[in-house]
Amino acid sequence: MTATVTTLFVGCLISSVVLLHHLDQVRPNATLEEVLYVPSPKVLKRLSLGYDGLMANIYWTRAVQYFGGHHHVGNTNYKLLAPLLEITTTLDPHLIVAYEFGASFLAEPPPNGAGQPERAVDLVEYGIRNNPNDWHLYYNLGFIHYMSLKDYGRAAEAFERGSKVPNAHPWMKVLAAQMAGKSGDIRTARMLWIATHESSTDKMIRANATAHLRALQVDEDVTALESLVALYKGRTGRLPRTLSDMITVGLLPGIPRDPRGYPYELTSDGRIEVFAPNDLPFIQKGLAPGYVAPSKVKILPSD
Repeated sequence: MTATVTTLFVGCLISSVVLLHHLDQVRPNATLEEVLYVPSPKVLKRLSLGYDGLMANIYWTRAVQYFGGHHHVGNTNYKLLAPLLEITTTLDPHLIVAYEFGASFLAEPPPNGAGQPERAVDLVEYGIRNNPNDWHLYYNLGFIHYMSLKDYGRAAEAFERGSKVPNAHPWMKVLAAQMAGKSGDIRTARMLWIATHESSTDKMIRANATAHLRALQVDEDVTALESLVALYKGRTGRLPRTLSDMITVGLLPGIPRDPRGYPYELTSDGRIEVFAPNDLPFIQKGLAPGYVAPSKVKILPSD
């Protein structure tokens, strides 16, 4: 009897995967509530009859497809991302990439994520309970507390906990020390995004980290250039007409360029703007007055 039930269940799983693929083709807008969605991870685990790993892979695939599909069309509602990740990690508590993915995109504000940092913390804490010797999870936890929740004390605590894990990356002790007294400075933010990029193999996470690093570079560049514009005016009594004017007086060694290679632009009122800001998500400076970011943000590949 048991063998028969097991065979039927495996057959149902295979049929579900085939059906899911078919629905994706004929009904690309079908919601996950309609397709392979069970709201209770514990119920689903009981129904899996021991095939937890197979079911986890199915739901992990759906989580990635769900996020990717919503991000591609500029949808800012990611209400099923957390439930899908919770189902995935309940079925397979050792699927580290699901925690890494969840930490990155649950905490990210819309339109680039779900804007649910508290859910991200819960997910990663669950991962730590089940994988206490994986330093990546403590890093993810500290990252969320620092970047999304601005809780520098808890960030320091998470990095400190992770630094004591066997084979933890040396970054962890450095980051724990950096948290003390910090208030969102660019140097620490850059260190965190570099660490995210270097420690992840997920293409979306690496691309997201690269986009943030580019934005930090732009914000620094614009601040520095506008300071030089003010210095030029102080020396000459007028604003420079072009960036070349500042090269002439020795304030710049050459025409400065943004991380994509495009020259920065100097406006008639002395502001610095970037060319095609839609291709530089997350920048805070270098934007024209009244600029409104599009709902569909283009994140360039990291490699």
